[in-house]
Amino acid sequence: QVQLQESGPGLVKPSQTLSLTCTVSGDRITTSYYGWSWIRQSPGKGLEWMGLIDSEGSTYYRTSLKSRTSISRDTSNNQFSLELTSVTPEDTAVYYCARDNGLMYDYWGQGTQVTVSS
Repeated sequence: QVQLQESGPGLVKPSQTLSLTCTVSGDRITTSYYGWSWIRQSPGKGLEWMGLIDSEGSTYYRTSLKSRTSISRDTSNNQFSLELTSVTPEDTAVYYCARDNGLMYDYWGQGTQVTVSS
């Protein structure tokens, strides 16, 4: 059974950097054909894909967030991470990590609430 768990601060001040980590169990993030995504949902809005790191470590980002987003991985601990710089209150959302099997997001973390506020 694949499990994903997000972790990180629940409160970030405006202009600071949001940092989250997703710990994966039951699969290796280096397993071929899978991608590992960050997705968020702001209050009253739909799900927004932010970016992905694939099994070889290549990264892909949503165009509108590309200048502020970085996704990296720690293969020894089977984790991948998100950094979002220069946050504003509009970045307040529930942040999810998920596995992408090429057809769908088949496993999700439970999500973590991040609030941007001074």
